[in-house]
Parts: sequence; C-alpha cells; structure tokens
Amino acid sequence: MDMSKMAILGLPLALLLGCSAGKDAGRQAPRKTVFDPLIQQEQRARDVQKTVDSQAREQRRALAAEERGNASR
Repeated sequence: MDMSKMAILGLPLALLLGCSAGKDAGRQAPRKTVFDPLIQQEQRARDVQKTVDSQAREQRRALAAEERGNASR
C-alpha cells in the first residue's frame, strides 16, 4: 500500500476518532466517592438548620410584635 492510499484512509479515520472523544467526555457521570453519603448528610443538616433558623426568626418577629401591642388577630 503506498503512502497516498494510507493517507486517504487514515485521515478520515483520525478525524472521526478525534471528534468523537470530545462528545463522550461531556456525558460522563461524576465519580462516586466514599465521601458522597457524608456530603449528602451534611447538606441535609444544613437544610434542616435553615428551616430551624427561619422558624426561630418568625417566632422572634411575632413575639416582638406582640410585646409592642401589634398583635394581629
């Protein structure tokens, strides 16, 4: 096989393989680690803390309004 035939067959194959690698890299799922359950648990704890903080803030506002005599009933 002479060099021109190899180039004719090799160039499209190289272009095809070069273009397909970029598409697969974007579709890869994130790798699982042993820390994932701990990270998820920590995020749930943050979410619960946000809820508790929000409820405490509302209670303080209601108590302050009641002390001023602005109770809305």
